[in-house]
Amino acid sequence: MPSRIEGYLVRVPINEVESKISNKMFKNYILFALTVIGLCTACDDGPNDPVLQLGAAPTITAPAPNTAYVLDENTPNAVVEVVTWTAADFGYDAAVTYRAMIDAAGNDFADAVTLGATNTLTFDSYTMGQLNNVLLAKGLPFGFDNPLELRICADVGSGVEQLCSEAIPITVNPYQAEVVYPFLTVPGDYQDWNPGDENYKVFSRKSDEIYEGYIYFDLEIANYKFAQGLSWDVNWGDIEPDGILDAGGVDNNIMTDGGVGLYRLTVNLNELTHTQLKTDWGVLGDATAGGWDTDTDLIWDTDREVLTVTLDLTVGELKFRANDSDDVNFGDDFTNGTLEADGLNIPITEAGNYTIDLMLNQSDYAYTLTKN
Repeated sequence: MPSRIEGYLVRVPINEVESKISNKMFKNYILFALTVIGLCTACDDGPNDPVLQLGAAPTITAPAPNTAYVLDENTPNAVVEVVTWTAADFGYDAAVTYRAMIDAAGNDFADAVTLGATNTLTFDSYTMGQLNNVLLAKGLPFGFDNPLELRICADVGSGVEQLCSEAIPITVNPYQAEVVYPFLTVPGDYQDWNPGDENYKVFSRKSDEIYEGYIYFDLEIANYKFAQGLSWDVNWGDIEPDGILDAGGVDNNIMTDGGVGLYRLTVNLNELTHTQLKTDWGVLGDATAGGWDTDTDLIWDTDREVLTVTLDLTVGELKFRANDSDDVNFGDDFTNGTLEADGLNIPITEAGNYTIDLMLNQSDYAYTLTKN
């Protein structure tokens, strides 16, 4: 079709006009799209917004790998050693919390204990007594060089992945001491319903709200509850009873069902459940006259509050079990006088007449073998 430009009449093929218009529109579209993308990119990555680029994890600079510690019961308040490390790099300035963690070597920190947290690059407040308590609470033996691993983990919160240092190996030799575990008291009619009486407790040996302990009830039918904080402010009973704990209230006493004796009590506050098991204890093994087939019964000594027996032993081994069954039994994995469930047999290296005491109504189950 004819077209007039600046007073001139020109003729352009219709398909050429359409092609030029199409190309121009395409170019304009591309320019518009690039502009929008640029604007959006500028919005997302503005100069005031941090860009998270995980960089270097902290590196422990002290102690040196394979450092060996022997904890001293005479200086429980002394600092073990100052732990230092380099800063973690999260790609921007952030408030970083560092945590010092230990676990048994080779456990991949599956049961790690956090010794403490700080916003600095130094941790210098952990004492020998605190570390000793942690190791014994984990079930590690005193008097032995326990192989452990130490690491530092950095965290900025908000769901950002933490950065952890390479673990370094250390060994720690703790001393014998009574471990301070979280506990519940067991007030009841057998002790005048006193929740502040610390002679009757169950313990959370892993600080995981799961408690266990042995209580000797001297009544044919004893009533009891569980209390926290040495008062009645927080307590649990069982109304039905059905093994499910009920908080506070009245008419929810828990009753024993097996007569006078030593009971194993368990409490799980995570699931609000509890159990009781009456136990009669004995000792057996090839060091005893009954061998591995017949238990020699232990008798409750009311004055000393221990299970005890005096008998002749030969060179050999023995262990303790309840109710003539291996379902509940104790041995000694480290031959140090403390007991472990399903633990190793206890060696008797010299024949003679022995008094055996078994102590279960305390935080750490223990025994003594006294040659008469």
